[in-house]
Amino acid sequence: MENNQTTFTRLADEAFLSLGAEQLAYVKAINLPDGAHAIGIFSADGKPMAAAPSVEIAQALIRQHDLEPALVH
Repeated sequence: MENNQTTFTRLADEAFLSLGAEQLAYVKAINLPDGAHAIGIFSADGKPMAAAPSVEIAQALIRQHDLEPALVH
């Protein structure tokens, strides 16, 4: 009988943070420093990239840069 056991190797923290960096950008509601509400756009590793006045505009901006938007609650 053949042994079909799979071995998993743990990803380094840096490698885990970069997963999706070339494909995804995350959007979530934020408060700007002046107290205004906006939709923040973040890279896969959590770095802020931009802000938009609405989810629809944020998604359009993300798609213009060949990324797929993902909502964060």
